[in-house]
Amino acid sequence: MITIPNTYGYIRVSNRDQNEDRQMIAMRELSIPEKNVFLDKQSGKDFERPQYKKLVKKLKPDDLLYIKSIDRLGRNYGEILEQWRILTKEKGIDIVVLDMPLLDTRRGKDLMGTFLSDIVLQVLSFVAENERTNIRQRQAEGIAAAKARGVRFGRPSRPLPENYHSAYQRWKAGTITGTAAAKECGMPLSTFRYRAEIYEKAKLL
Repeated sequence: MITIPNTYGYIRVSNRDQNEDRQMIAMRELSIPEKNVFLDKQSGKDFERPQYKKLVKKLKPDDLLYIKSIDRLGRNYGEILEQWRILTKEKGIDIVVLDMPLLDTRRGKDLMGTFLSDIVLQVLSFVAENERTNIRQRQAEGIAAAKARGVRFGRPSRPLPENYHSAYQRWKAGTITGTAAAKECGMPLSTFRYRAEIYEKAKLL
């Protein structure tokens, strides 16, 4: 029995607020049947995505899969390479990355073509993950810079109780313990000490 190859498309956006139109238009221009286009609105950090898993189960040898760009497949360097191996070697399908013509497994089935394709894939996968790492670093640096400017994150602290100053002064003078001072203020000891640090810094400003 001869199996007729099918054409599929895979689309991924990072969250439900992002628009998949650009990728969807590309799939329509290729005349891929709508039922063969699989869309995940999920992070690319791993491959635990429902539509991707459903797609992989459907794929048969010699089927053709289109992806707009390599980072739509995923963002983890090692996992992208592993999935590429599973799809092309174990599943026996062809993959075309539209934004990178060199990544078209239908071309260059000889050793040199496969070698070049593997090199391009590894470079692009590395770039995709490196960009993800850079984004996280930029976010961390942005948060640190904002904190240095006095921007506060998280829930606002509760106002200090009216008797906090009195309890704090007696605790600093050693007339009552931290546990007793915290109890008077109706807060855990750790919170009392944390607020005391902020209180002391505020007094120095």
